[in-house]
Amino acid sequence: MTTPLAPVPPPAPASSGPLDIVLVTGISGSGKSVAMQALEDAGFYCIDNLPIELLGDFIRLERERAADGTPRRVAVSVDIRSGRHIGQLLPRLDELRQGGVAIRSIFLDAGMDVLVRRYSETRRPHPLARQTLAEGDAQRALIETIELERELLAGLREASTVIDTTHLRPAQLRSWVRKLVEADAAVLTLVFESFAFKLGVPLDADYVFDVRMLPNPHYVPELKPLTGRDAGVIGYLQQQPEVGELLVQIESFLARWLPALRDDHRSYVTVAIGCTGGQHRSVYMAQWLAEHFRSAARVLLRHRSLAASGK
Repeated sequence: MTTPLAPVPPPAPASSGPLDIVLVTGISGSGKSVAMQALEDAGFYCIDNLPIELLGDFIRLERERAADGTPRRVAVSVDIRSGRHIGQLLPRLDELRQGGVAIRSIFLDAGMDVLVRRYSETRRPHPLARQTLAEGDAQRALIETIELERELLAGLREASTVIDTTHLRPAQLRSWVRKLVEADAAVLTLVFESFAFKLGVPLDADYVFDVRMLPNPHYVPELKPLTGRDAGVIGYLQQQPEVGELLVQIESFLARWLPALRDDHRSYVTVAIGCTGGQHRSVYMAQWLAEHFRSAARVLLRHRSLAASGK
């Protein structure tokens, strides 16, 4: 039997002013073009590959345009195409934020196999690729190039909200980006997502909880085709004492550290719940946790495997 969560009152939203700035960055081939299209559709003025040296001047101009109180929503895409200047981006963002500019940074990432396949399908060269490569060395060189890109962008990734696009369809990515930018950047957002371990641990997870040791509805014939959102599966899992015990433990852990995460000025914290297929146990537990934390923080809910399978 689970116990109710003691509410942790969220702070009053701070006014971010009429200028809303979103920085989109990440690993090449991870979906930045799709993300920028989603932001443009959401009413953002979008600029792709803005030189880092011009970022400060551009934001000053946008602040002047917003000085009359007219809301301005701006999205800027910056990535490894900036070359040797990419190292200047993180300190530049710190300077702007210290100057009172509210900037949200979204970092898109994907698994190596998926990135290599995407480049193979599009036949586009990686921005860091050498100009001349022996045919047999092309894939090895691409992998090494992506690894170098990860190294160069590691600091920026650490300071951003990460979205793992490995198994996302473009429509899913557009939806997730829109939901992220709709959330108030001044309020901590808890993202609960279910996933399948057979597809790998999501790259965007801050905390990962493995629930594969729990009784599995997959082996109950009438429950096998259902999901953790269906009444039959919910009833089955609610009858398992281990499920309730683990939920209370996860809930207590998050409630204990939620104030510290807020004090650390985190905008988003992603909690990933994984089971074998991402269909029953992880879905139910992500749903339960999301519902119980709605009074304590802003909450987003994702089901990776269900979305990928169309359920």
